[in-house]
Amino acid sequence: MHRKIYGFSEKEGTFSPLFLYKKMDKERVITLMNEAIADNESLFLIEYSISNTGDILIIVDGDSGVSLDECIRISRHIEHNLDREIFDFSLQVTSPDIAKPLVHLRQYHKNIGRVLKIRTATEKYEGELLGVEDNKLILTWKTREPKPIGKGKHTVIKQVKIDIVDIVETKVKIVYN
Repeated sequence: MHRKIYGFSEKEGTFSPLFLYKKMDKERVITLMNEAIADNESLFLIEYSISNTGDILIIVDGDSGVSLDECIRISRHIEHNLDREIFDFSLQVTSPDIAKPLVHLRQYHKNIGRVLKIRTATEKYEGELLGVEDNKLILTWKTREPKPIGKGKHTVIKQVKIDIVDIVETKVKIVYN
């Protein structure tokens, strides 16, 4: 519903209250986000989104994780450099959800020693990440296989190198001890 609003121009007109704010300057937000992340070399961007309604979501990770203080620092850097009287926005800076897939090569390095579930176009793997070499993951796991001679099964340690470009999805398996 439109209302008549007086005093915004020389002649009277109809305006929607939603049009009183300018559209979010997305390039300015991206510049501020990159500046804030660059202040800490251990941080890297996972994902960001800026909606047309001014909702800003920034997901950052770090080589040793991301502290709450770092999320607050990034949020304040962006918020203090945008004028809320000009741009109406909401801002959320967070670390990645443990249930979300890994998307950045640096995330693999920080998860060495953890159990990963990896899916390629043709195979599924679950094992401990031993390392990352030449954009290939080295994964190891134990399995029970029939003995080559005689009856029964024995435990075998398997290892595979998976090229990162072949990976469709990787998730960290949550292991409860």
